[in-house]
Amino acid sequence: MVNQDRTDHHQLPLTHEFLARMLGVNRSTVSLTAATLQRGGMVRYTRGKFTILDRKRLDEVACDCYRIVNEQYKRLGVF
Repeated sequence: MVNQDRTDHHQLPLTHEFLARMLGVNRSTVSLTAATLQRGGMVRYTRGKFTILDRKRLDEVACDCYRIVNEQYKRLGVF
């Protein structure tokens, strides 16, 4: 979501493998999470592209750390 915060684009060019490495988790964890978010209508995933469909709901299910970090970025004027 940070990419969308900075660019206002709804489509993110990300593979499951890249996300797994970036987050330090197994690729299968990313696949399960992406499938859950897709079933919930929050994102659509097609080969190497995530599209955010419902940002409000995605924000609601995100951990509190996202909101805390985002507030700090705003306070510091990063975006």
